[in-house]
Amino acid sequence: MDAIYIPQLTKAPQRTEEIQVAEFLPGLETLTPVRGHIRVQHQGNYLDVSGQAEAIMTCTCNRCLQNYNHRLTVDTKEIIWLDETANEVDDLPLEREIAFDDLVETLSPDGYFYPSEWLYEQMCLELPQRQLCDANCLGIQPSGESKSEKLIDSRWASLEALKNQFPGS
Repeated sequence: MDAIYIPQLTKAPQRTEEIQVAEFLPGLETLTPVRGHIRVQHQGNYLDVSGQAEAIMTCTCNRCLQNYNHRLTVDTKEIIWLDETANEVDDLPLEREIAFDDLVETLSPDGYFYPSEWLYEQMCLELPQRQLCDANCLGIQPSGESKSEKLIDSRWASLEALKNQFPGS
């Protein structure tokens, strides 16, 4: 996806750019290309950005450590303010207090909007925090040869074998 030069966007029909997406995003490992669309509309002092996209990715279950496929979907809208001071970071102090109202996305009105970066960020925000292959996943089940034998988690088998090599264990 090509970057959009923001001043050029004001000359587009209805000050809007529609982008069809059907590609792999750098940094986002998916099994299928990300498919969808992004709409960027110049509203004078802000950009109205919306997008819908989806892809399938492989996740690892946090309980059983098995891989499973997950459909990642995005349907979002964001306002990005256009501010002349958006790219001025040279004179900022190392620490400063930021008001809650300042926690907004800003771009320079003479700069570029990068749809692929924006979509990558939106897709990353939709990644599941808790990755479970199934809501009823029991996790890794310990195994033992008999009921009287102490159950050993297979992940600790090598350590158990090493422990048995020392006398008094």
